[in-house]
Amino acid sequence: MGSSFSASTEFSALPPAAASTPVSANPPAKSALPPPHPRDPDYRNCWSCRVLSGCSLIGAGTYIYFASRQPMKQGIPPGPGSVMQMVIGLGIACWGVIVLVNPKEKTS
Repeated sequence: MGSSFSASTEFSALPPAAASTPVSANPPAKSALPPPHPRDPDYRNCWSCRVLSGCSLIGAGTYIYFASRQPMKQGIPPGPGSVMQMVIGLGIACWGVIVLVNPKEKTS
C-alpha cells in the first residue's frame, strides 16, 4: 500500500571490462590464530584450585537443594519445578565431588 520504491527494478549486465577481469589464483589466507599451547601439567595438579572450586560447587549445589526443599517443610507438595531444582542442586554438588576427587588423573 504505502510502498515507495524508487530505484530501477531492471538489472543491467556487467560491463564487458568487469566480466573479462581474471580472478587471481591466490591461496586462501592462513589462520591468524596462534597454535594452541600444550597443556601445563602443573595447572591440572593445582590442589588449591581443585579444593576451592570443588568446595564452591558443593556449597552451591547444597544451597540450591535446600532452598528447593523449603516449601516442602511448610507442607506444600513438591511440584515439577521443585523436583528439578533438587536434581540440579544434587548434580552441581556431585560435580564438585568429582572436581575434588579428580578421577581422570588417577586412571591415567
